Amino acid sequence: MRIAALGPNGTLRKPVIVWIVRVGDDVYVRSVNGPNAAWFRGVQARHQGRLWTAGVDKDVDYIDVNCTQHQIDAAYQAKYARYPDIVPHIVTPRHAPPR
Repeated sequence: MRIAALGPNGTLRKPVIVWIVRVGDDVYVRSVNGPNAAWFRGVQARHQGRLWTAGVDKDVDYIDVNCTQHQIDAAYQAKYARYPDIVPHIVTPRHAPPR
């Protein structure tokens, strides 16, 4: 999936490929490079943007979550188990969204 945040002037920033998981009916995105990644800072600033995946092009609202962190961690570990060097970066508190 590719996502982009809205920039300060209301235009989309450069799209980036992100690692996503689904828990129930919700889709979650975390930054492999932590909260200092440019795309993550953009999402935190505006909470709006767009996603592109499998022929879908949709405007979205990004929200911080304050629960289900352990379920999201488990989903990342299960889905991306074949990337043992990456997964620990996604499930550590430093890389998870603010609680």
